[in-house]
Amino acid sequence: MEALKVESLDQEGRGVARRDGKAVFVEGALPGEVVTYSPYRKKPTYEVATLGRVLKESPSRVRPRCPHFGVCGGCSLQHLDARAQVAVKQRVLEDSLWHIGRVRPERILPAIHGPAWGYRHRARLAVRYVPKKGGALVGFHEKRSSYVADMGSCEVLPPRISALIRPLRELVSALSIRNRLPQIEVALGEGADVLVFRVLEPLLPPDTEALRRFADRHGVRLYLQPGGPETAAPMAAAAEADLHYTLPEFGLKIRFAPTEFTQVNPAVNGVMVRRALSVLDPRPGERIADLFCGVGNFTLAVARSGATVLGVESSADLVRRAGRNAELNGLSARASFVERDLYRSAGDPLAGLGRFDRMLLDPPRDGAVEVVKALPDDGPQRLVYVSCNPGTLARDAAVLTQTRGYRLSAAGVINMFPHTSHVESMAVFDL
Repeated sequence: MEALKVESLDQEGRGVARRDGKAVFVEGALPGEVVTYSPYRKKPTYEVATLGRVLKESPSRVRPRCPHFGVCGGCSLQHLDARAQVAVKQRVLEDSLWHIGRVRPERILPAIHGPAWGYRHRARLAVRYVPKKGGALVGFHEKRSSYVADMGSCEVLPPRISALIRPLRELVSALSIRNRLPQIEVALGEGADVLVFRVLEPLLPPDTEALRRFADRHGVRLYLQPGGPETAAPMAAAAEADLHYTLPEFGLKIRFAPTEFTQVNPAVNGVMVRRALSVLDPRPGERIADLFCGVGNFTLAVARSGATVLGVESSADLVRRAGRNAELNGLSARASFVERDLYRSAGDPLAGLGRFDRMLLDPPRDGAVEVVKALPDDGPQRLVYVSCNPGTLARDAAVLTQTRGYRLSAAGVINMFPHTSHVESMAVFDL
């Protein structure tokens, strides 16, 4: 096999090398290493390959902690030291901003990071009944596959939830609907641990009894979801679980339903909210917008500053939830919420919302290009953009800096998903 020297990592965590002018993406290889490789996909301008032998090892290479690493597709960077992962993600962010947006931040924000293991308080576990594997499989999908990994533990789930994987496999295998149960969603809060079973057929009485025994034995609350996320409900009309998280620095308790979006990493989320408030710097009497506000994660912290804040979200359920969270925290006078699809609003997505002194954006992976294009000439003096996709952030940064008159004052990474290639970040734009 021919040897290559790896230059960098791409946005999927693969080593990037060059051969005869062609890019070669080597899964499992790290920057600075000399490796052999086996291509499994060849295109005119690039190849994708699996790692052969490591002839020269990176000093940042570590032994993966999870025995399923390399098969399970949940993590892609466990072989890279956790501190080095943050540095790689910072480089991905800066490269994206420059190569896509042609912009560089004036200042690099310190990276936000937290616990590297047991951090995932939200997860969607795939389920498949496979008699040849001895019964049901419960876990993440295998790499590059729709198959469910044959796993008995998960190092990025809290230990108490990781310990449920094998009992869940046994539980599902014994159910009459074991072939009609494709997913179990994990939603953890400070008040309860919830598992949401996606059921495509009604349960029989023995199934219901088995699920109840499981919940009692393991101290979890079980929900059933026969249709879309809005159909998830506690088993047998039991009271809803008290799912919530707190932001003690702001004196906030934020409730959520099991299928409603919240950040997967509560420790990092707390630091992220603190950073967002620090750079947004809201003042009493100012009017602030929080677009794509969800359950009020940033909105309510902004309201604590004394500013008036409007949260905008496309989901009516989330708007109602955010409003109830404002009431719960005594902030209804300063925080209000409106339902609006900022992607599909005809014409100007900001029409009728009024003028804002400052704005916070936390869009999905598609970014917020229609919003930034619609900013008025007397738009917010400062805009804080929380991103889960460096590519769309860079695209939107180009619009903000090249056509809307903003400058990119600062940017930095948020390591929300350690051991994965996901790059979350925060950027600050000023007029």
